[in-house]
Amino acid sequence: MILNVGIRWRTLGAAVLLAALGACADGTLSFPVTPGAQRGLADTVEIIRLDATNIAFFVTPARGHAVSRLPSGGGWNYRVGPGDILSIIVFDHPELTLPAGPQRTAEESGFRVQADGTFFYPFIGQVQARGRPLEQIREDLTQRLSEFIPNPQLEVRVAAFNSQAVVVTGEVERPNRQAVTTVPLNLVAAINAAGGMSDSADTRAVTLLRGGERHIIDVEGFFTAAITSNNPLLRDGDVVHVPRRHAQEAFLLGEVSQPDAIDLSREPVTLTQAITRQGGLANGRADARGVFVFRQHEARMRVFQLETDRPEGLLLGTRFVLEPGDVVYVVRSPLQRWNDTISRLMPSVQAVWAVERVTR
Repeated sequence: MILNVGIRWRTLGAAVLLAALGACADGTLSFPVTPGAQRGLADTVEIIRLDATNIAFFVTPARGHAVSRLPSGGGWNYRVGPGDILSIIVFDHPELTLPAGPQRTAEESGFRVQADGTFFYPFIGQVQARGRPLEQIREDLTQRLSEFIPNPQLEVRVAAFNSQAVVVTGEVERPNRQAVTTVPLNLVAAINAAGGMSDSADTRAVTLLRGGERHIIDVEGFFTAAITSNNPLLRDGDVVHVPRRHAQEAFLLGEVSQPDAIDLSREPVTLTQAITRQGGLANGRADARGVFVFRQHEARMRVFQLETDRPEGLLLGTRFVLEPGDVVYVVRSPLQRWNDTISRLMPSVQAVWAVERVTR
């Protein structure tokens, strides 16, 4: 319900902005942008005409991947805990092996580790198992049984892993509880065992709760940048939460074929990409010289102007990456003096930003 309300508010805000922008469609537009042409605008507005000499200053660097500090592999050895059921086989001594029959599984015929971390074994009594790997338990049994059996040969396995688990929640297909076993369980394997991430999952901000500490892991960095530490090993008690991806949008309005909100949460989108994906400029109505990007910058509003009536303008647009909250507006030809147009657009743009902040 909250998401639907947010969508309705953003849609309403965009409609209000479209109506306000449409009311400015008269007069002539004066180019190029010069300091003299900016007279009459508020001091908090900065006009920037994008060209080959300054585009490099406004190229947003690619977003890097955060590196996890959690251990990602090596040295894994399962340690037995209370609730585990052990299967113990003593070769050539079937009387010491509880047989599994047609009505009994290996789990039912095994030795359950009690709450105090021990289990009872014939002849030798209580055996400590909590916190010990299977190899140590086997060595302990071998040494103690050797007092009754010459050179005993044993095999110790876990018939049922009941003592340790991790939990996977959030934007996965099947949130679940997964047992920690002798096979190392890493983050990606646990998410896959939960059916994989949903389409709305934020792959760059998966949360791992461990020992009272909260770790944010960029799983996308493991796949796209081969950062192995971003696929850490999980251990008992870990809680993995895959969050929903928050809306990060820019708004493409004015004389374009398909005005709409542009999703920026999945990948960087340039100005040229945004215009192209929405069908390009509206034929016969758009003024290719008047592509404006409104962007809030600290306490000022920046208005970027890009002229796309020449091929080099579109090339410059491939280097200009949109940011969340940007409002792209393509003017109609002809228009009134450009600075009057900017002045009229500003309140509506700010209203859309205000609505966007409320719906986050």
